[in-house]
Amino acid sequence: MPNPSPTRYRTTNWSDYNAALRQRGSLLVWFDPDTAWHAGKTGKRGRPEAFSDAAIQTCLTLKVLFGLPLRQTVGLVESLIRMAGLDWPAPDYSTLCRRQARIGVQIPYRRSGKPLNLLVDSTGVKFRGDGEWLARKHGSSRRRQWRKVHIAMDTETEDIRAVEFTSSRQGDSPLLPDLLSQISEGEEIATVTADGAYDTRRCHTAIIEHGADAVIPIRRNGRAWKEDCPAALARNEILRATRHFGRALWKKWAGYHVRSRVEAQMNRLKLFGERIMSRDPDRQTAEIQIRIAIMNRFSALGRAEIEAIA
Repeated sequence: MPNPSPTRYRTTNWSDYNAALRQRGSLLVWFDPDTAWHAGKTGKRGRPEAFSDAAIQTCLTLKVLFGLPLRQTVGLVESLIRMAGLDWPAPDYSTLCRRQARIGVQIPYRRSGKPLNLLVDSTGVKFRGDGEWLARKHGSSRRRQWRKVHIAMDTETEDIRAVEFTSSRQGDSPLLPDLLSQISEGEEIATVTADGAYDTRRCHTAIIEHGADAVIPIRRNGRAWKEDCPAALARNEILRATRHFGRALWKKWAGYHVRSRVEAQMNRLKLFGERIMSRDPDRQTAEIQIRIAIMNRFSALGRAEIEAIA
């Protein structure tokens, strides 16, 4: 019996999407002359900051976007300020390095006006150690280290709504409550879709507490839980449906395969580089958050609308 031919797709808004892709390279998208460049008065004792958080984030955004070291970032910012005809000073590289460790990165996102359908996943990011060629030739050394990025993405807007950055030893499931807590209280969560690593009492309880439904496949060796709480009841319903229809049919019926979209977001995250440039955890966290902010800005400029044609 011949295999069925694969489904073909086409982009229905190619002209708009093509314009959005060109706009992603425009410096005017990332450098706004109307930015509040100088820091305001805080009323606190001590020497006040010279540059606002918005100015520091603008500089660090250009650094991450173009993969520049700090000194080259300062040179780029100085040239942009001159081209814009502004009399702003540019922060030096030591100021950028110091402020990166404590900046509160503002991650833009859009609200769809509908209940959120969140896709949750995690990935590893390298930050220090031997290069790929050296590791393949001589074997990895003890200095090769990596960290994990945990994200929750809205399926409607494809914006990343929550992010956590942890060590490589941190598991996936314990971070789900922290991700859900980043969603504002005024927004309703309809579903939370994740892989079998999140099939735990803590995850199902956190999802129930937010009034959402879990779309999490039961582990291969999973058994029924004692039905002593609403989370156990909801999880056992998934187990019964899986046993009755089979895992493949349940995934198709529950819409589990849409989780591939968050895996695509992980690939986009790594297009900025397989490893992060910062060394200490605070600066690494800021660098990852700036990557997320750039990705959400990319999505806001325009994204492809695809439909199946065969």
